[in-house]
Parts: sequence; C-alpha cells; structure tokens
Amino acid sequence: MTETLIFVDPPEANSFAAPKSMGVAFMNTLIVYGTKHGCTEKCARLLAKRLKGKVDLCNLKESAPDLSKYERVIIGSPVYMGSIRREVKEFTARNLKELQKKKIGLFICCMRGGDLALSQLSAAFPPELFGAAVAKDCFGGEFVFKKMNLLERFIVKKVSNIEKDTSFIQEERIDRFARCMDA
Repeated sequence: MTETLIFVDPPEANSFAAPKSMGVAFMNTLIVYGTKHGCTEKCARLLAKRLKGKVDLCNLKESAPDLSKYERVIIGSPVYMGSIRREVKEFTARNLKELQKKKIGLFICCMRGGDLALSQLSAAFPPELFGAAVAKDCFGGEFVFKKMNLLERFIVKKVSNIEKDTSFIQEERIDRFARCMDA
C-alpha cells in the first residue's frame, strides 16, 4: 500500500518559487524503500517532506507499486553487511527497463561515512541505474538497540564500540538530495 503526501513547496523552499496554484505542474514522485529497523523509512519520510509536488511512499515489503503513474522514482535501502535489502534488489532488477525511463534518485542508509559509504552506494544498485541517477547519496544511519535482536546487538557493540542508541542521520544531505531531484 502506498501512502500519498502532497507538498507544493517544502518549508525551506525559495520564496520566489511559483506555487502549484499558478499552473506549475510538479512531477509525481514515488519513494520506494526497504527497511529493517525503520531508519530508511524515517529518511524517506524526511525526504518526502522536502520534495515539491505529489509524493507517494511505498515500503517494498508491503506492496509493489505501479511505476506508470510517476515521472520520478527514488529508491532507498539500508546497507547491512555490505548489501542492500533483498526486496530492493529484486525491485530494481524486475523494473530496470521502466526505471531507466524515469528521473531517478538513489540513497542508502548506513553508519559508514566517506569513501566507504560512497563505494557501498555505487555497489548497491545496477550500474546502468546508478549511472542514470540524477541524485545519489548516503543519508547516514542509526543504531536503535531495542529494535535489534540479540545477535545484532552483540555484533554492533563489538564492531562499532557503540553501546547506546545513536543516530547519524544527516539532514543536510537529505536537503541537498531533494534540491537536486526538484531541479
């Protein structure tokens, strides 16, 4: 099931932007995502609030969207152990030809930064989709221990040396991504 949000101008939009009521037609946007503990969904919602026009959100675990209704498609996934969610991989593989006809944005959520995050991002999606994307970025991530199982908590504590809930969601990257998609 998709959830529809409509934004004419995001809160930080330039005051000179023409409102929808003046006849400016904004593109319909679909944000599809996979999520395990909710961080990617949180980032998708933050992004949706910043985009102009009609925005639908779709958790790929819950439904398969009809891409024909959209001019723009944004795909997001967390990265675990170097890979994106299976449902996101399957969605991109199954819809690759149709996606290549759209204005595409790609994002990942992970706790890595810098070159490692960028290499995870480029490896996460098919090269032809990655190359065609007008916006691509890593939005950061978070560890929420109560949402993890025992093994996940153990691994995170050992590997990251983080013992408590931590959020590194980078809203400035989400802002930049939205501006790029709206350009």
